[in-house]
Amino acid sequence: MANTPQARKRIRRNNRRAEINTARMSRIRSFIKKVESAIDGGDKTAAQEALKAAQPEMQRGVARGVLHKNTVARKMSRLSKRVAGL
Repeated sequence: MANTPQARKRIRRNNRRAEINTARMSRIRSFIKKVESAIDGGDKTAAQEALKAAQPEMQRGVARGVLHKNTVARKMSRLSKRVAGL
């Protein structure tokens, strides 16, 4: 158990940040799932629109420190390739 006031505050802060980061990741995953479901459905225009909406969300995750930039670059590249292949 934390003994110092600083350690107690740090625990509270870490819990708040974990909730925020979890919500951000969930939101990003939802956008990615929309793209993948459009791809699976074979609807190219819907997939392009979903990809266009997902890209800023993924980049925001990088800016906020939730995702690594190379991870987002890899995921965007793979999704873009799949959309282009429709």
